[in-house]
Amino acid sequence: MATGFMTDTLFFWHDTGTAALMLPADPLHGVEPDAHVESGRTKRRGFELLDVTGLLDMMTRVRARPAWIGELLRVHTDAYVQRVAQASAQPRGGDAGDGFTPLGRGSDEIARLAAGGVLDLVTAVASENLTNGFALVRPPGHHAVADAGMGFCVFNNAALAARHAQIQLGLRRVAIVDLDTHHGNGGQQLFYDDPTVMHISIHEAGSFPPDSGWIEETGAGTGEGYTINVPLPLGSGHAAWLYAMNQVVLPALKRFQPDLIIVPVGFDGGCFEPLARQALVVDSYRQMASLLTKAADRLCDGRVVAISEGGYNPEMAPWCMVGFVEGLIGRNGNLSDPLAGITAGYAAAPMLPHQQDVIDRAARLVPRITATVPAG
Repeated sequence: MATGFMTDTLFFWHDTGTAALMLPADPLHGVEPDAHVESGRTKRRGFELLDVTGLLDMMTRVRARPAWIGELLRVHTDAYVQRVAQASAQPRGGDAGDGFTPLGRGSDEIARLAAGGVLDLVTAVASENLTNGFALVRPPGHHAVADAGMGFCVFNNAALAARHAQIQLGLRRVAIVDLDTHHGNGGQQLFYDDPTVMHISIHEAGSFPPDSGWIEETGAGTGEGYTINVPLPLGSGHAAWLYAMNQVVLPALKRFQPDLIIVPVGFDGGCFEPLARQALVVDSYRQMASLLTKAADRLCDGRVVAISEGGYNPEMAPWCMVGFVEGLIGRNGNLSDPLAGITAGYAAAPMLPHQQDVIDRAARLVPRITATVPAG
């Protein structure tokens, strides 16, 4: 049994245009055109590092294919799907909804390719042709809601994967463990009243979106208790994230007994990240992936599918990706982390009391979860 890997060169070519970090270029109002922070450079470098470390050779390639419209409509509205297609057919593209999700010419087709590739990766893992899998995609997806894109995200790949697993593959319970440093608001909103999809998000408190992801958001109706947020304070690092994994994520998974674990993972928690203020290191991602794969081995025959989300530092984010993949497949590549000497202090920093307090509050929500839920 092997780890699957899905990507496509077109993902790196998704065109986000010019910006100042993430602000749309506007020369007359002081926003000088520059490269958009969500460009293909960082993820292309991640792909290249997976190659030169030898990790690509340890995985089984799954080819991308475009998602069908009917598959997209399991999560998104028809009006939104049509709007994305129309905008990306324009010579200069458009925006997917919030003014901060640029679409280049052809971005619709590329986003559909990413979504469809994720669905085929899930199918391969669920059919036991593969043990687990990692999808390296652009554009990202976890902020996208039913009728709009948001935060650089076009189609919600993780949510589409969850519904595909249930509708197409017959899996009853799906757990989404969102490890991007920004709140997984899209998945939360889409499954807020659904007890068959447990949604856990560890993220930086009040970062993006600034009005979501608080501990008090726990689900609605029959889905009450199946949403758990761990909004970490600024500066939380290796010790706090690993504590959250052990005190919240793993116990919740054990209680929920999922048939599949989906992991939207952003490599934007690194200590040099421009769009967040967490303090993770490469080994943080390695250990989190290892914990999830071991939990999946116990709970759901190893079925974990991780999907790349954010990560914007072109030097550190790719190495965080390498660390995560190492943890996923249980083997190291041929190159050691060149940042380890620089980040040793971050890795050794203790968890602070106010960080632990947030995690302990989230952990007190875990006993509300049960595996005896209806098959939605």
